[in-house]
Amino acid sequence: MAEILDRLALAISSRPVLTGFCATAILGIAWTVNDFVAWKAFGTGGTPPTWSGYLRMTKFRLNNLLSGPDLLDPSPLPATGPSYLPTSIPPRAGPRARIMPRIMPQRQVPEPIPTATRNRLLGLVSRLAEAHPTLLECKPSHTEGRSTSGLYARAEVPTLNTEAREDKLLAREIAHAHPADNSLHVWLSGPDGRKVIEAGWGQRFPLLFVRSGWTMVYAPRTEEEMDVVEMIVKAGVAWVTGVEI
Repeated sequence: MAEILDRLALAISSRPVLTGFCATAILGIAWTVNDFVAWKAFGTGGTPPTWSGYLRMTKFRLNNLLSGPDLLDPSPLPATGPSYLPTSIPPRAGPRARIMPRIMPQRQVPEPIPTATRNRLLGLVSRLAEAHPTLLECKPSHTEGRSTSGLYARAEVPTLNTEAREDKLLAREIAHAHPADNSLHVWLSGPDGRKVIEAGWGQRFPLLFVRSGWTMVYAPRTEEEMDVVEMIVKAGVAWVTGVEI
């Protein structure tokens, strides 16, 4: 066996093109495996955490790289219609969050967050559901492959938004937080989605077949920022249920 390996190594080293091809293939395989592991670690956005799921995500990723929309451009969202956020919300301090290099899942590069603020963030969904049991419920997030808790409007709410009642993909889901990076997805009205993006608190969702108000909200870094994030989630509640809380 050792002799065979020695001959193979000699054959490769004597052919520069073959050597380059093998080196490129090894590096490509190593990068892909590392990317696959990182993809699973940040949650898969509802995509099965398998190689077939990864390949499906990679197809979306390549399509978005070649012709994807500018997710920081709020102009595709309607400027008029129901709004539940103040006319102007305070701008988010500093530069926008850096986004992980893949669209599924849509995640940011993690930033420091105080433990108390993170606990408040990750408990927000259950607290709102407990405070408004006839309006809201907490259950595993359908859009995140049931890997985190989602805030849902109850089906029997009489003022439920027609879009929420009919949409089979979001299925009355209002919001969820991502434990891996502390960002969120929130279903907002068009005008509220514009306000969030224009003030630097988030960006649009990359998949065009998802409702345009489905918005990524960046992770809070302080208690004051958590106050704004909670206000944004409550605006999502009002948009989906028709009830302000």
